[in-house]
Amino acid sequence: MTERLLPTPSHTIGPFYGYALPFPGGGQVAPQGHPEAITLHGYVLDGAGKVIPDALLDFWQAAPDGSLMGAPGSMRRDPSTGGFLGRSGVDFTGFGRVATDADGQYALHTLPPGNAGLPYISVCVFARGLVHHLFTRAYLADGADALLDSLPAGRRATLIAAEGANRTYRFDIRLQGEGETVFLEFQ
Repeated sequence: MTERLLPTPSHTIGPFYGYALPFPGGGQVAPQGHPEAITLHGYVLDGAGKVIPDALLDFWQAAPDGSLMGAPGSMRRDPSTGGFLGRSGVDFTGFGRVATDADGQYALHTLPPGNAGLPYISVCVFARGLVHHLFTRAYLADGADALLDSLPAGRRATLIAAEGANRTYRFDIRLQGEGETVFLEFQ
């Protein structure tokens, strides 16, 4: 008879990860100076509406042509020292990692996603007090979409970034309480 092992329990996340996981230029996904670059920005808020100054956000998205492969190079290392060399600066990787600042703000500079259907950027949230990281999406447009259409109007709105001036989109992430962002469950 085989003994069934239970999974190891989760532990509350961070803020320790904020010192080791972010990397210089983690929010610079678009090649510098690209004319089609957009900025996704906002705040990460707790249930009381207070900013979280030490959250960490991972972003994944399709390339403008719809491909999901990305290019290697998000975290290039010096082969002799192992030190961080930065992004190549010309390749689109489709991945970004951004820590919130002391005011709970983040900014991701990227290219418009070219996925089928409505354009969106996938977001993974790590923050103190969370036992597990959270997944959500930042949609850059509203319209027909299987996920969005399955939600009541008020909940749907928490996934749609507000378009601003100069190719910017505001997407605040509220972890709980009134206006809580819709989080996705993956199995």
